[in-house]
Amino acid sequence: MAEHPASRASSLIYEALLTRLGEGLPQPRLDPTRRAAELMGSPHKSVPIIHITGTNGKTTTSRVAASILKAHGLSVGLFTSPHLVRFNERIVVDGHPINDAALTRAWLSIQSAITTVDHDLTRVSQPRLTFFEVLTVLAFTCFAQAGVDVAVIEVGIGGQWDSTNIADGRVAVLTPISLDHTRMLGSTIAEIARTKSGIIKGQVEVVSAKQQPDALFEIEQMVQLTDSTIAVEGTNFEATALDVTREGQIFRYRGIDRVVYDSLPLPLYGVHQVQNAGVAIAAAQALLSTVGRSLDDNNLVLGLRASTSPGRLEVIQRSPLVILDAAHNPNGAESLVTALRDQFAISQVAFVVGILEEKDASGIIRILAPSAARFFVTQSHSERSIAAPRLSDLVTAIAPTVVSDRFTSLAEALPVAAQWASEAPGRAVVVTGSITLIAEAYSILPLFVTMDEAMISADSL
Repeated sequence: MAEHPASRASSLIYEALLTRLGEGLPQPRLDPTRRAAELMGSPHKSVPIIHITGTNGKTTTSRVAASILKAHGLSVGLFTSPHLVRFNERIVVDGHPINDAALTRAWLSIQSAITTVDHDLTRVSQPRLTFFEVLTVLAFTCFAQAGVDVAVIEVGIGGQWDSTNIADGRVAVLTPISLDHTRMLGSTIAEIARTKSGIIKGQVEVVSAKQQPDALFEIEQMVQLTDSTIAVEGTNFEATALDVTREGQIFRYRGIDRVVYDSLPLPLYGVHQVQNAGVAIAAAQALLSTVGRSLDDNNLVLGLRASTSPGRLEVIQRSPLVILDAAHNPNGAESLVTALRDQFAISQVAFVVGILEEKDASGIIRILAPSAARFFVTQSHSERSIAAPRLSDLVTAIAPTVVSDRFTSLAEALPVAAQWASEAPGRAVVVTGSITLIAEAYSILPLFVTMDEAMISADSL
């Protein structure tokens, strides 16, 4: 079947971006991105922004916050990374990935600015604009051309020098901070938190998830330096999981204004997703207050019900049970195994795992191992993936008593894992370790989104 012309256009845009320095090689600079955006008329200054950083939960928090704002009648732009299936997923307008025509229009409009900045950088022997720097300008331009009312912007890496930081968020959000990208952000929680706190600008609303003491200290220091105000989870607001249902979870939220919202729905699994939802509500509430609006009970429920988070404890096949979860660091792996234990009726789980080079592979495997009946070790097609033989050796060294099989691709590993799961009741397959591996799973498995009754813990109903 011939490729649709519009789809071909977005593919060409993505291919053009791939000729630049990749997302794994961010440049610690802001001026080139800012210059390109200014040549476009400064679209990054056109609307109020929620700017979201952290280590885990950024994408889910961003998506839930955007859904809540949309339910309140606002036109919302959402920028997240990376994409799973289509490049367009990164730039969302009113709950839908940017259409190819709008993406192409924005792409063509930024070419002169990008060429100018590339030329200036080359002239002084600096790398031309990177993949993510150009993408940032493209996203802000798309939102400006769409005429959105507000935008929710997820940081790529870090905060202080991330290209999205050309924007001044009215609300700065920090999800849980842990060790990740240590080669770029620092080797301690304090160093990483200091970099991520760079999204906090003068006199803004800051919303923070519960943090380790060193991280919270750095955040509060930046709040004081910028004369901002802060709301911290557990002190100023809190989300508490109450029950697991066929559709997801029910939770309670105590807001910044001390109002308690009972029996809120969340179509996502894992207590950590309740935490993310709580941070998202606080962020949306703070943004609404800056535009003269308040949180509405009915709209809050509508926004939560419409929330999605692909690749995060997502059930995509039910017979046998196959779950995708993009846990790519030890904290994410911990949240994953906790959710599998507490919210699913699983007797044995096999992890199909592939991890990128810059990640803490040992830390991830050590956390998964006690819950593993079996490992199916593989790698994604990303050039940053740890080669399957080397990752397999690591798994064997850490978990010598767990049966481990090695495959050169997910396409080979997943059918074998699914066959293993189908041979006994209560077995499940969890694909995890990197976003790139999750993305490949979508092209391999049929998409089932309905949760079977047997997959819900009986004592949770």
